[in-house]
Amino acid sequence: MNLRNHTEDDTLDVAKLFESVFADSEGEAEGLVIGRLAKDLFEKTDDRDLFNFVADLNRDLVGSIFFSRLWFKSREQVFILGPVAVHTDHHRKGIGQALIRHGLSALREEGVDFVLTYGDPNFYGKVGFRSVSHETVIAPYPLSQPVGWLGQSLVDKSIETLTGSCTCVEAFKEPAYW
Repeated sequence: MNLRNHTEDDTLDVAKLFESVFADSEGEAEGLVIGRLAKDLFEKTDDRDLFNFVADLNRDLVGSIFFSRLWFKSREQVFILGPVAVHTDHHRKGIGQALIRHGLSALREEGVDFVLTYGDPNFYGKVGFRSVSHETVIAPYPLSQPVGWLGQSLVDKSIETLTGSCTCVEAFKEPAYW
């Protein structure tokens, strides 16, 4: 398996992967929503505010992960992980965790201080994410599942230094995502 930065040639395949994976797990409507989110992240986000990594196996795209910038008043470098998708035929092979670790390492090298995510604490806990108080580290929109607000420091700082409200990239400015 090869983990790498996406290329322009991957863009359509990445969006199709997200649509397919989320349609398989959450239904066709959700697949369309998350496929659109992937397209919007590419189309509406400045390259400085977005990282996308892919996993390919024998030239087939089997996984992808996004990290997009969050802005806090405290000015630390913060990104949010999500969405992430692994082709349904390749679940439970460690591809998702490998993509996350690869992404976190790349962000650390870029000087990112913190990474947040919004998802399953059991899954993300395996790669170093811990629960974060949604009252201390405030998401861009109210969270429908506050227990899923997670984060980790990539430097030697407490994540609780991220106080006050934050803003997200344009593609995530939809309360339904939160």
